[in-house]
Amino acid sequence: MLTQKIIEKEFALSGSEQNPDLTNKDYRLLAKRIGPGAPGPVEAFKQKGADFVVADTLDELLAGMQRLSPEAPLDIERVRDEIVARDRELANDFSKDSQINAIRQARHYRGDKLIRVASPHRILDGKAGPLIAVKLHVVTRKSLGGIQTDLSGRALGADGAPVPGLYAAGEASGFGGGGIHGYRSLEGTFLGGCLFTGRTVGRTVAAQ
Repeated sequence: MLTQKIIEKEFALSGSEQNPDLTNKDYRLLAKRIGPGAPGPVEAFKQKGADFVVADTLDELLAGMQRLSPEAPLDIERVRDEIVARDRELANDFSKDSQINAIRQARHYRGDKLIRVASPHRILDGKAGPLIAVKLHVVTRKSLGGIQTDLSGRALGADGAPVPGLYAAGEASGFGGGGIHGYRSLEGTFLGGCLFTGRTVGRTVAAQ
């Protein structure tokens, strides 16, 4: 759940076609992110996306969310209480709310303040609207491995013994959950793990 003010800066879509300003190094198009309005692809998703609910009031938004997922009962009062409680924290300059503090800290960096992090505001502030809700679909994107290996890259069977002739390298060897980059590894750091495990397996095969 978010507002128009938030979606303009903080809602990102994955994929090069969704970020033509960044992927094409179009600085003129990138500069538009500083001004009002969401990036074109984001605004298109908001207006036409089947999983988006847009409304001027919280009651209308909650009703739209319920229509989108009639099989999942929505605790309307619980949602309302959470939003009101979150908005109330903004009135306190010394709020200990972790989300609000993170927003305030992020905006200390000028780049984030200009194009990435919306200024703190109440969700129910009419000037920041309309209200927007996005239905989430939980899916499995990747397994990040799963084949257990020894330090030589040999795949191990259920009994813990190496399976003759079977090796695993790269993401298949399960380094995504930690490995050489630790638990903070992301897609951009997987190349190092692929090279490292690939070299290890290559040396093992060559030695045999």
